Amino acid sequence: MKYVTLALMFGVIAFWSSGNAADQKAAQPNPNIDMPGYLKISQEAAKHRDSHRVSEADFIKMSKEDGTKVLDARSKQKFDLLHIEGAINLNFSDIDIESLKQTIPDKNTRILIYCNNNFRNSEMAFASKLPTASLNLSTFIALYNYGYKNVYELAPRIDPVKSKLTLVSKTSK
Repeated sequence: MKYVTLALMFGVIAFWSSGNAADQKAAQPNPNIDMPGYLKISQEAAKHRDSHRVSEADFIKMSKEDGTKVLDARSKQKFDLLHIEGAINLNFSDIDIESLKQTIPDKNTRILIYCNNNFRNSEMAFASKLPTASLNLSTFIALYNYGYKNVYELAPRIDPVKSKLTLVSKTSK
C-alpha cells in the first residue's frame, strides 16, 4: 500500500509538472508581437498626429500638390462603393513592409488619409466604427510605425452629398 501511495504521488507530481511546463511554454512571449512597443509607438504617433489633422479645404488643396498620395485603408469592397477620387486603396490588413514599399516607396511622401468615420449619411460605403476603433487611428499609427511621418488625416465628419471632395464609385463605371 505504501508503494501504491508513493507511486500515485509521483504520478500526480509528474502530471502537474508537465501541465505547468505547458502553461509556462504557452506564456512565453512571441518576439513578433510587441504590445509594450506598440503602446509606446502609439503614444508617439498620437503626439505627432495632433499637428497633422487637416480641414476639408486643406485636404483638397494638399491632395492636388505633386507627389501627394491619398490613401484609403478600407476594404476593396467599401472602396469600390465610394472613395475620394485619385485615392489609392491599400486595405489596412494588407499594410506591411512589402506592400508599403510597392505602394509608397518613399517614406517622405506626403500621405493623406481618411476613413469611415469621416463621413456620415453613407453607411453602405462608410460604415461607422466606434470612435476608439476608427480606421484613421490604426492607419496613422501603422504608417508612423513603418517610418512614414509625413501623414495627414482628414479631421472633420462630412456629409458626402454636401462635401467639396470629389467622391467616385468603381461600381458605377
